[in-house]
Amino acid sequence: MSRFAALALVVFALPATGLSALVESSAQGTPAKPAATRETPASFRELAKRLMPAVVNISTETVIAAAMPTFPEGSPAERFNEYFGRDDDGFQRQGSLGSGFVISADGYIVTNNHVIEKADTITVTFSNGREMQAKLIGRDRDSDLAVLKVTSKTPLAFVPLADSDKAEVGEWVIAIGNPLGFGGSVSAGIISATGRDLNSGRSDNYIQTDAAINQGNSGGPLFNLSGQVVGVNTAIISQSGGSIGLGFSVPSNTVKRISQQLIKEGRVHRPWLGVNVQDADAALIKAYRAKGTSGVIITRISEDSPAAKSKLEVGDLILTLDGKGVGSVREMTRAISEMPIGKAVALSIVRDGRAREVTVTLAELKDDEADAAKIAPDTAASSNDLGAELSPIDDDMRRRYNITNDIAGVVVTSVSPRGRAYNKLRRADVIIEVNFQTVTSVTDTLAKVKAALGNPSQPILIRIKRRGDAGAWFDQFVSVEITK
Repeated sequence: MSRFAALALVVFALPATGLSALVESSAQGTPAKPAATRETPASFRELAKRLMPAVVNISTETVIAAAMPTFPEGSPAERFNEYFGRDDDGFQRQGSLGSGFVISADGYIVTNNHVIEKADTITVTFSNGREMQAKLIGRDRDSDLAVLKVTSKTPLAFVPLADSDKAEVGEWVIAIGNPLGFGGSVSAGIISATGRDLNSGRSDNYIQTDAAINQGNSGGPLFNLSGQVVGVNTAIISQSGGSIGLGFSVPSNTVKRISQQLIKEGRVHRPWLGVNVQDADAALIKAYRAKGTSGVIITRISEDSPAAKSKLEVGDLILTLDGKGVGSVREMTRAISEMPIGKAVALSIVRDGRAREVTVTLAELKDDEADAAKIAPDTAASSNDLGAELSPIDDDMRRRYNITNDIAGVVVTSVSPRGRAYNKLRRADVIIEVNFQTVTSVTDTLAKVKAALGNPSQPILIRIKRRGDAGAWFDQFVSVEITK
């Protein structure tokens, strides 16, 4: 989360949303009554009173040490049993607190995954003080959502999910939860923004609010004035760990989709294209001799993936996905995540300056596969038309930069701050193509760059191999402006 480098992203327990499908089909329970108006209310008193019974506090307990002998009863050291967190059975335990909310009369509850992750026991406490043991139905790390189940002889009060696509900036919202262990706390604010990306998952699309949420609010609901859950409070941005008016909630439409799958199968099935991509700006698109101002470029294709089985290639510029323009890596990732597995997706691409159409059938994403690449920022350091010092790849260069034997081209050893390639190329990059033509030597590379200088209206498109943080090499594309 480079955007927030000076701040700390603190993940807190907050109330979560429910399943509209369950709400609509449930014959019992007490859903919240719609409010008559969405204008500024004189008080949130009646709304909070109606919603409070469906919001729960969640406490967990986790065994963090194997059974150990306790100090015997009556001994001078007996008091240290409690100090070391050991119960009578000799186990050391750790607890956590969060929030959640009931989404059906028969006891399904939504919360955050990070609230209950690794918990051995989960206890749910209602606003009237009633405690119940909850069973984990399923959880999803990517969306940070989880579904619990409690058993009750009587129908439980529950709350419906709103259509979060209709949520607008400036609308009043209230959060109910368990901040810092203070159960049944209510705070009010507005929706500050929608579609926020915190770089925490493949399909970030958070609702931002200035309603005060703190540690312990995680998993709890964010309500609109109709008493519907519009989001599940999940994270805040803060330097101190306390609320500064930057809270983030998972949209209710995402909650609906994820919760339905968790209740039905205990896990989430996601579609998979099998490519790593980078954003293409206007300069890159111009270098591809394509029209438009946005798109994404394929930098890697996973083995045995849908993309590998299609006619896609590394270097393809994707402009549309199923007829809709691709504005960014994030937009493409979110669009694919909402498509059904097995869907045949039409892609409009540009390769070697020519437009093409490719159809790919989406498969299921496995937990250890990635659907999108995080693009590392460029750095810098000197000379020639490109403004970069280049070297042939010999054994010394391979050892120095950990270049694998299957990579051929020329290696960048420095980049001048005054050169054309500044903030484009960086030290240890391996240039493998210039304007779609393979390069094999420094002389060959500089000759192709010099030839490209003859057309100042067309930027130079350079394909490189770049080493990622995990040590793996991947393809990247950069455009270098000639007029600089």
